[in-house]
Order: sequence, then structure tokens, then C-alpha cells
Amino acid sequence: MSDLVLLNARLLDPVTGRFLPHGALVAHGGEIVAVGDEFSVRPLIRPATTVIDLRDAVVTPGLIDGHCHPVSGADLTRGADLSACTDLPALRAELDRARRALAPGEWLHGWGLDPNVFGDLPISADTVGPVLDGVPAVLRLFDAHSTLASHRALELAGVTGPRRFAEQAEVVCDERGRPTGLLLEEPASMLVEDAAPKPTGEQFRARVAEVLRGMAAAGLTGGHMMEGDVAERAVLRELDERGELPLRLRLAPWCRPGDGVGELIAAQGEGGALWRVDGVKLFMDGTIDNGTAWLEKPDCHGESVHAYWPDPLLFRKVIGELDAAGVPTATHAIGDAAVRFVLETHEKSRKIGHRIEHIETLPDDLVPRFAELGVTASMQPTHCCEFTRADHTDNWSRRLGEDRAARAWRCRDLWEAGATVVLGSDWPIAPYPPLGVMAGARHRRPARDLTQPPHGPDQALTPLQALRGMTVNAGSGRLAVGDRADLTVLADDPLRVSDQDLAALPVRLTVTGGRVVHRAADL
Repeated sequence: MSDLVLLNARLLDPVTGRFLPHGALVAHGGEIVAVGDEFSVRPLIRPATTVIDLRDAVVTPGLIDGHCHPVSGADLTRGADLSACTDLPALRAELDRARRALAPGEWLHGWGLDPNVFGDLPISADTVGPVLDGVPAVLRLFDAHSTLASHRALELAGVTGPRRFAEQAEVVCDERGRPTGLLLEEPASMLVEDAAPKPTGEQFRARVAEVLRGMAAAGLTGGHMMEGDVAERAVLRELDERGELPLRLRLAPWCRPGDGVGELIAAQGEGGALWRVDGVKLFMDGTIDNGTAWLEKPDCHGESVHAYWPDPLLFRKVIGELDAAGVPTATHAIGDAAVRFVLETHEKSRKIGHRIEHIETLPDDLVPRFAELGVTASMQPTHCCEFTRADHTDNWSRRLGEDRAARAWRCRDLWEAGATVVLGSDWPIAPYPPLGVMAGARHRRPARDLTQPPHGPDQALTPLQALRGMTVNAGSGRLAVGDRADLTVLADDPLRVSDQDLAALPVRLTVTGGRVVHRAADL
């Protein structure tokens, strides 16, 4: 029996980089049940079987985003996309356009704001200028760890001065104690976010479904979802039950300072046909761009010297509890001090499967520790491509200084040291199309201008390494009988297409669990 038969295919093994000696693949019950030639699979075709002639297209195991936020990202990406704004005039013009489109009393939302837009000026509502006067506005910076709120939004939220938080977070204020509009880390950002009107439940579910369909159309069959609270799980459960979930999602709900781990442990294994809770996400620091990372030496502003956890030793206690319960963890650690602390914590771990997320600047002595401890390196190379510059004139590099900026996103060094490197987008921080992520890992240049020099070309991955980083390293199979029928079909061989052209390679077909979730119109 068969549900799906693919003919005239080129089946690419992501481990060897070679094509299998077969041109047909059969899926049934969500699994691959046969690979062979057309003659051998023809007897498996039934009247209800979907048969697709791929016309020499290339089939790979389904591409998996190793770090994404499809549910919270659906909310964060409401409103104006500010990611194309490269200077203050462009930002003001885009905000003016968005403001003119508002209904009376409506809040202005924006996302993807690059701090480099402000140059040497402070990131504040006053710097943006009068375009936001009287308008309640919430603008998420690209890192999603900071928000710029207008004065009217602060007023409606009752934010009139500094606040104290359990975690590292801040309502940035001027010398008079007046909020500037910059809110660092989620606890501060949510003061204003919670005051803004929210979409209805059905509107939100529709938006999440739209995001997931876009991911499937880009070639993704799965994602490691670095979120998953009760409300987010409810959205996925409903979409899954409706048959509207096109990706296989592995969830890691958050654990913050002060949270108990009992509920998180109890939630492990919860899920449906295409989603399940399998892990916990923690934070060891914030971000370099907003001065909340944890560095071994301060940045150029004297910032980024504290852990996210006020008592880092409590983090170790929580990791120990999760590890003892067999729960894999994924810890956000961007600064060198944060990475070192997490690695030292995992020296006593018994569970295999712990990960560190981001790892943006890394000293030499920590590179071999990932392989020695069996800790996965989860990397987002497009963050280096899109938000830093080869000449180190960007905000991230200037904060770190030359030495640490030269250790940016050491994908190749970690790979060659034997670490398991998984690639992802961290959407909505960077675009989710997986071919763009793989291309960025290979060329390390900004996608908007590939003529720019690469940042750290010695850290570029090979085409095969980039493919493995989004397939087998992330948990996919190898196009073998018994593997899941999660498949990505491309117009050409991604290992032979040039680095500069890879992101534009057409996705012909996406199959999740043997079900076609995206199909090119002419296929």
C-alpha cells in the first residue's frame, strides 16, 4: 500500500553528499516504505495514492529549523516590518506610513528594528522624533530582547520610572528618572506589551497557521520550537486536530528564575500527531546589542557583566533537577562568560541531549568542550550575516571590540572540533527560509548585498556541512525505509548551487509525515 509515490527523483543523502542509486520513493502511514526504481514501486500504487512526477528534482530529508519561535513570533511580527530600515530617515518614513494607516486609537506595532539604525545616537523615543507623538507605539528590536515604546504607550501602561525585576531587565531612564522608551528584556517589555490590545483567539490561531504554511512553502518540515507554554500548546493542539499543522514541532517551554520545574517535567511528552514537548528552554544571559549578555570582560559601555539569573548557582540546581529527570535542556548563552558557565554546569550532566543556543562569541579554550561534554551547538549564522559587518563597525562588534568580534559565530571551528552543530533561524529574529540559513552559513555575507565582504570567512561551513546542520544533525532521517516521510524537494542539487544562488533555489514540494503540505503550482 502507499499514500504517496514520488517518481523521477534524485535522492540526496545528507551524510555522504551523494545521490542514492534510486529514482523513486514510496511513503505510507507517515513513513518511507520503499525506495527503488519506477518498475519496482509501480505495484504499490493504489487508486487513492498520490503520484507525483518530480521531473529530476532533488529530494532531501526534510529541512528542520534548529531554533525558531513560530507561535510567539506570529504575535511579535504584527504590524510594520522595520527590518529593511537602515537609517533614521528610513525608519521615520516607515513609521509615518504605518501611523497614517491606523484607525483612531489604534496602537502602532513594529518589529525587526535594527539598533544600527540609530548610529551613535541613543535608542529612544525622542531619537525617533515627533512621528510617534501622541501615538501608542510598541517597536520590537530585531533581537526580541528589547522594545522601544513611545511616550504615549508608556503613559497608557503606567510606566513612569524605573522598576525592579527578579531577572536582569530594565526600564531605561534618563538622568531625571524619566523613561526613554527603551525596555530591556522580556519582563520590562511586557509592561507595555500587556497594555496593548490583543487579537482574538481565532485571529491569533489564523496568524500562527499562516506563519507555519509559509515555513512549509520555504521547505521546512520541522522545527525546534524554543517556547511552548500552556497557551502556546493549546494553539498547536487545535491546529493539529484540525489537520492544519504542516510542520513537525519539538517544543521546549521556558524556565525562568523562580519557576518550579515540576510542571515542566510533567509536561514532557505532551503532544499530538505532529508536535510534542521534549525539553526545557533556559536563559543564561541576554544579548550583546542591548548590553545584557554575560561577558568575561565588560563591553565598551561597561555593560554585559551580569547573568540573567540573579543567582547563577540556582541555574545549576535547576539544570541538575531537569537532568536527573531525563529532560534535555536548551540554554540561551550568547556571551563568553555565559557559555563557559553553562558548559561547566553540564560537566556533571548525565543526560545526553543538552544544547547551548546562539554562542555568538567564543574563546579558543571552550571550542573543544562541546564535543568533550556531548553538548550540541545550536547556531544561527544569519545573525552574523545580517546584523554584523566584516569591518566591525556595527553595534554588536563595537560593543565587543576587535578581539571578541573576531570570534563571531565559530560554526566551522566547533564542527571541526567534533561538536554536533545544528543550524536555525531564531525566527522572527532572522528570516526562516532554510535555504537562506544554509546560504548564510556558507557565505557569511548580508543577503541584501552579497557583494559585501564576509564576516569571518574562515568560519564558513561547506555545502554538505550546512545541509547536515539542517537535516541529520537536527534529527531528520536519511531517505531510508523506516524513516519518517518528511521530505524537502528542490529544483536542483543544493550542494552544487553556488552560495550566492542557494537562497533563491525553488522549493518544489514539501512533505510532512507523508502528507504534501506544499506543492509548486506546475508540479
